[in-house]
Amino acid sequence: MNFKRTLVTAALPYANGPLHIGHIAGCYLPADIYVRYLRNKNEDVIFICGSDEHGVPITIRAQKENITPQEVVDKYHEILQSSFKGLGISFDIYSRTTRPVHYQTAQDFFRKLYEKKVFIEKETEQFYDPEAQQFLADRYIIGTCPKCGYDKAYGDQCEKCGSTLSPEELINPKSALTNATPVKRKTKNWYLPLDKLQSKIAAYIEQHKHWKPNVYGQCKSWLESTGGLQPRAMTRDLNWGVPVPAEIPDSNGKVLYVWFDAPIGYISATKELLPDKWETYWKSKDTKLVHFIGKDNIVFHCIIFPAMLMEHGEYVLPHDVPANEFLNLEGDKISTSRNWAVWIDEYLKEFPGKEDVLRYVLCATAPETKDNDFTWKEFQTRNNSELADILGNFINRVVVLINKFYEGKIPPTNDLSKQDILIINAIAQAPKKIGNKIEEYKFRDALFEFMQLARAGNKYLADNEPWKKIKTHPEQVATVLNLSAQIAANLAILSEPFMPTISKKIFHALNLSPLKWNVAGNITILNDGHCIQKEPLILFEKIEDAVIQKQTEKLNQNKKQQIISVTNVKPLKDEITFEEFEKCDIRIGTVLSAEKVPNTDKLMKLEVDLGFEKRTIVSGVAHCIAPEEMLHKQVIVLANLKSRKIKGIESKGMILYAEDSNGKLVPVSPVSAIPNGSVFK
Repeated sequence: MNFKRTLVTAALPYANGPLHIGHIAGCYLPADIYVRYLRNKNEDVIFICGSDEHGVPITIRAQKENITPQEVVDKYHEILQSSFKGLGISFDIYSRTTRPVHYQTAQDFFRKLYEKKVFIEKETEQFYDPEAQQFLADRYIIGTCPKCGYDKAYGDQCEKCGSTLSPEELINPKSALTNATPVKRKTKNWYLPLDKLQSKIAAYIEQHKHWKPNVYGQCKSWLESTGGLQPRAMTRDLNWGVPVPAEIPDSNGKVLYVWFDAPIGYISATKELLPDKWETYWKSKDTKLVHFIGKDNIVFHCIIFPAMLMEHGEYVLPHDVPANEFLNLEGDKISTSRNWAVWIDEYLKEFPGKEDVLRYVLCATAPETKDNDFTWKEFQTRNNSELADILGNFINRVVVLINKFYEGKIPPTNDLSKQDILIINAIAQAPKKIGNKIEEYKFRDALFEFMQLARAGNKYLADNEPWKKIKTHPEQVATVLNLSAQIAANLAILSEPFMPTISKKIFHALNLSPLKWNVAGNITILNDGHCIQKEPLILFEKIEDAVIQKQTEKLNQNKKQQIISVTNVKPLKDEITFEEFEKCDIRIGTVLSAEKVPNTDKLMKLEVDLGFEKRTIVSGVAHCIAPEEMLHKQVIVLANLKSRKIKGIESKGMILYAEDSNGKLVPVSPVSAIPNGSVFK
């Protein structure tokens, strides 16, 4: 079908925390590249997103921070919006699901399905927290996943294995509010009868075999699972969300299920953006609707939302749902709860001016067909070896050489060599190669083709060595630098979807206004005699090892803090060398006498036999251990610790103790008796 316009949506992020690189690589960067490409071709496209502000994670965050849900969403909406803007994600609108236009749109949608008798009313027993005295949404219930054993799975999904769950499936469920064991109580809600709609949904899925294998496969798995699709509640017993329309009987105290409410946010945001034209995008059959999401949202965008749209009857259905897999970090799953993430707001502060570097690296490592891994070392390598040494080096040399040999004016071409013709062909073919990959949602391949043109330009300059041939072969040098400048101009155009800030910088260096994508390629963007800028252009600075080490140390510190918070164990001290350890003379001794130091709470005076001599040692353990408990006990002594006076007593050495999680000190003793004075290694 020939579409007249494209409506692109990106999954609405929960406004309960900041963005991390997994969010960007999985959904928002691919969508932005796709939209920028379509805009550059002068196609009719709009890009829709906004904050999802009614999810249960919002209320959980509000409890943790002791603020209202509205304060939570106000805070994080601004953080999300700022992060997207900082990374150059070019939404036409970034809205919110707490705006009046969304409430009205969502309620109207629900009302239409209710009036068409799409819903079934069911009285069911739902989990209820007897301590909090409220019904629990799926995300308020935490337990052990029956499929992978993860003990912090939610009532709707296990974030470790990705399985979609129901609260009834959890082992040992607990309330996330009070940790109480939930009980069942009767309540009535409205359900979307997915079981009755299965054949209609299956027919829709079969019409979209062009979807990515991971998307199509997951949909088929759902449809073909034992028992097939089941009715799903579209309302909840909560006090935060879009209220069920008041005129519907028994609606008091009920809100729309967040996965009914959230995707309607795409419609309400479009209404807000184009109040007089929004129906053209949502209700015209020649609109191509494309949802960019992560793999954890596939079922909602490919089965539940299409079912809602079909039953409503007035809207176009999703044509493509290019969902990515998950991005890991340094070999471990990104986790907000464990603070194992690279946060976008922090990155933008710590790497000012390098937003396009992150865009490039996340596109190059995007988890398009399987989970992939981001490492800081690879980030550094791609910046230094690819962006700086290939793309940046080529553009800089072109600008410098044209200024040096031709006073900043584009020289004319002369007789063309075979290599010149190959370069012209590479320029001509690049836009189509890159564009085809973008249209297939193969953004990594598209970026590779872009860098291939930059590599070709670098090699072309290196092979022809204009800096050496300017005196002996001036006509050849003129041709080489003319074609090199044309490559640079094409790179400015072709880089825009991937690195919009870099694109602007290259255009500026070439003294050009931004140009649109030309599928056929353009060999004469820069006319003979065109003046470029005089100053050299450093597009990318090398990233030093110390910068990367700082980031990896920050991650490692986060991991240590997580271990500490879970186990209440003190963090490791700074590393020492083996040589430093060897300076410690640690011996076995036996306590001969022990008594509290008068007028102190913690100090104990001990006489210790080290085999070769007896010593007095003062320890701060009297608040934990009675003196008689120390008598005749073998202990481990740091024997070469410099002596010092404590309360007038000269202490020569230190007895080693272990500290438990409650701060109690316990003397460390050998398992069996060892001669006093034995060296501890």
